[in-house]
Amino acid sequence: MLTMRDVRKVYRTDLIETHALSDFSLHVRPAEFVAVMGPSGSGKTTFLNVAGLLDTFEGGTYLLDGQDVSRLSDDQMSRIRNQKIGFVFQSFNLIPDLDVFDNVDVPLRYRGLPAAERKDRIERALGLVGLSSRLRHLPSQLSGGQQQRVAIARVLAGDPRLILADEPTGNLDSLMTREILDLLEEINGRGTTIVMVTHSPECAARAHRQIHLLDGKVVDFDAVPTLAREEPLAAAR
Repeated sequence: MLTMRDVRKVYRTDLIETHALSDFSLHVRPAEFVAVMGPSGSGKTTFLNVAGLLDTFEGGTYLLDGQDVSRLSDDQMSRIRNQKIGFVFQSFNLIPDLDVFDNVDVPLRYRGLPAAERKDRIERALGLVGLSSRLRHLPSQLSGGQQQRVAIARVLAGDPRLILADEPTGNLDSLMTREILDLLEEINGRGTTIVMVTHSPECAARAHRQIHLLDGKVVDFDAVPTLAREEPLAAAR
């Protein structure tokens, strides 16, 4: 599903050159649930940005769903992001003036989907996260856990092959954290690949395996698969 080989990402200023990723190699199989851990400054956010095609890199190769995405144009990366990748953030990133239905609808509108198909996708996604009765509520009328469920529904409506989650439970209490992790496990069980950055050992323990980063490199991992050719596309579901 996701294969990086010797990826390098360097941030430069007039005086400083920072190697955020250095000879970074990682393989994530279709339908895996992987937790990425490491101290601040270890490269976790940079890895997510590169994996999500939000940032470019200087060297190495990156295969996403069997496609080499190493040197795509901005338009090509935007198209793949919109069709194959879903993002879940710690801060939910909901639009406060839009209700639940319309928040989930926003990325679908960018894809130019017909209204009837969007409505079906939205209602199905909100049903999966248990929020069918909250369609017309504003974010301010929801708990933190419910807001994160809306954010996850927004991702699910796009039917991504890969979900990148950046501290998805960081703003939640222990009960809401368990509920969100249960939901992510359920989504993963349906065949969606999930890569989750977390500082919490308890959250990381819910993943299939853990990857530890330090100074822009993978320094420790659990049962990492062989860096081989991507599995057939059908295996991703």
